[in-house]
Amino acid sequence: MKFLVTKDLSHSRLLAYLIGAVMFAIILYLVMDVVLHAYVIGLDIPSIYTTLIGNTETFEEPILIDSLLLQVHIDLFMTLFALLILSSVYIRLHDKTALMKIVLHTLFLSGLITPLFLLLAYFWLDLFAYAWLSSFFIWHSLALVLALMTFKRLNFR
Repeated sequence: MKFLVTKDLSHSRLLAYLIGAVMFAIILYLVMDVVLHAYVIGLDIPSIYTTLIGNTETFEEPILIDSLLLQVHIDLFMTLFALLILSSVYIRLHDKTALMKIVLHTLFLSGLITPLFLLLAYFWLDLFAYAWLSSFFIWHSLALVLALMTFKRLNFR
């Protein structure tokens, strides 16, 4: 609990290793989340369209609304969990600057609206499919950068 009071990790190398392990787990989650969404939904516009509205030429059915709601529910929970851990560790290890606040706000907003854009794309495909795809890549890339920056500050010896 000392880490919550002071930013000094030099007294406890074990705590630095534990935080490093958590950052590694978040990086692994981010990579696997991209792989999962590439498989389930697709990461290009034609495959997103096929997943959400189906394709009559290749006899592909659209995704069921209950499957989509389950995916959105899981995405919201896991995104919030990863964002809270990542941002709290990042804030404790880095100096508070205006750029850090902008990056964290962008990360939170893009992370939380990404699942909602996916749900809205089911109903208004043309408008929200591009919004989902761009916010998905924004929040994953920002989270990956923050996790890697946290590794840099841990100063493993």
